[in-house]
Amino acid sequence: MKFVTIDMASGSIRTGSVPQAYEGLGGRGLTSIMIDNEVPATCDPLGLENKLIIAPGFLSGTSLVNTSRLSIGAKSPLTGGIKESNVGGTIAADLAHLGITAIIVEGKPAHGGCHILKIDLAGNAELIDGTAYKGMRTYALVAKLKKTYGEKNSVTCIGPAGEFQLTAASIQTTDADGRPCRAAGRGGLGAVMGSKGLKAIIVAQGGKATDPLADPELFKAPAKRYAKAVKESSAELAQLGSAVLVAPINAVGAFPTCNAKFGQFEEIDKITGETMAEIIKQRGGKTTHKGCAQCIINCSNEYVDEDGKYVTSSLEYETIWSMGAMIGNADLDVIAKLDFLCDDIGLDTISTGVAIAVAMDAGYKPFGEGQAAVTMLEEVAEGTEFGKIIGNGPAAVGRHFNHARVPVVKGQSISAYDPRAIQGMAVTYATSPMGADHTAGWVVAENLQEFGGTLDRFSAQGQVETSRNSQLNMAAVDTVGICDFAQSGFGAPGGLANVCNMIAAKLGKPFSEEDWHALGIRILKAERAFNRKAGFTSKDDRLPKMFYEEPLPPHNKVVVISDKEMDQTFDF
Repeated sequence: MKFVTIDMASGSIRTGSVPQAYEGLGGRGLTSIMIDNEVPATCDPLGLENKLIIAPGFLSGTSLVNTSRLSIGAKSPLTGGIKESNVGGTIAADLAHLGITAIIVEGKPAHGGCHILKIDLAGNAELIDGTAYKGMRTYALVAKLKKTYGEKNSVTCIGPAGEFQLTAASIQTTDADGRPCRAAGRGGLGAVMGSKGLKAIIVAQGGKATDPLADPELFKAPAKRYAKAVKESSAELAQLGSAVLVAPINAVGAFPTCNAKFGQFEEIDKITGETMAEIIKQRGGKTTHKGCAQCIINCSNEYVDEDGKYVTSSLEYETIWSMGAMIGNADLDVIAKLDFLCDDIGLDTISTGVAIAVAMDAGYKPFGEGQAAVTMLEEVAEGTEFGKIIGNGPAAVGRHFNHARVPVVKGQSISAYDPRAIQGMAVTYATSPMGADHTAGWVVAENLQEFGGTLDRFSAQGQVETSRNSQLNMAAVDTVGICDFAQSGFGAPGGLANVCNMIAAKLGKPFSEEDWHALGIRILKAERAFNRKAGFTSKDDRLPKMFYEEPLPPHNKVVVISDKEMDQTFDF
């Protein structure tokens, strides 16, 4: 176990053992607790004092399936609060196989500059002048880096949006095929990486320095049970990926459309997961594809054009929504192109799609004009004044047009579940320390009968407790590095105890279900403590007025969770 710390001000690199305060942590738990401990909450997110912390999950690098998840943490330039952004691909496994618990990037060059951080098979790190790569988009950048340094490397990088330090900028990582199509999208952490003068991180693949398990025998049986449960439950995800959700969420009237004016998209049949899969098959693409190391679900896909040429991977539910229904666009080819452009420019597809939706809602362009959306993204890459407004996310667009219908919390946009139709998501969006974030506490299944849920999705009853429990669980899941889609493994015989035993097997000491719950509480307390120090109050745990005042068709409901109930979410 080791930390690799890069001081961008001096160009120095130091490697050392993990401090005792952070032992037993990985992923989100490590990034959030470390940010709370070591970053001044009132600092400039793009200034000297912020840190960018890159940490594989605690179980990344083990034999457990679907654990190549990387957490990237910092003070967010988008929200002004704490942020952890989670991404797949191969980077987490590769860092773990080098025995690296975290990369900590601090300071910034006094005179700007562009640098590459290279980590070799021995785990040695060096900063390389990256002037030759300055301004490059991510696909061309990765191709050039791999040509120079070899194919057997994972790359984590930013595009022009990150270099421009735009607050919707993502950090892209390479997938199993070496393409920068996996995004740590939310929170604008690409801007933080850009502020550090760091263009890319290259990590050698095939390391042999993985942290040993304290008790390998204890690990084997629960890991096997967990994998079996994931495999048995993943058939539909393997065929349609997360796009399996498009049709059912639209059917229940919870699919935000035309900047959340409606809960259903009239042209939904043109953009469902089933339609996407059929188009991919007809054109010779891949409906099932392994995007991340150690994945046994294979929920990724390869979308191709009419000539069978690669366009993007993977076309997912949130992007189909944000670049589709949210902007009134029913052309999957345009959605795929917008997805590629976001990855190539280095932008969060959710924030960017919602930014475009706000611009259209304000009258800048009509809803449904996909080509207008493409032009807006190209403006981001070019660095035009309007491009920078789009690249700074929906709140910036709302301010520019003096437009009030901006669906954000703490400056971060909602995702593809309208909180008026799924009240539990209203609680998660409002109270998550990260800003509106569906992954922080996904309670869709508990709210929809179609998914086996038992809550009344239009009622406040039970929603706060359900969101609280989900947020606590996800904080721990993101700490150990298990893929969100692989949580079906918790349904294996032994349930949560399997995961706890695997953690114990690595730690070399007991780890109980009570410890799992306590871990979630510890993380959320650290995140909320940071935000309080940054100036956040309970008033920041609120949705925009539009969700309380505008009934959502077709059910014509509004959010009914009271402020008092919102404030009870984290009464631990």
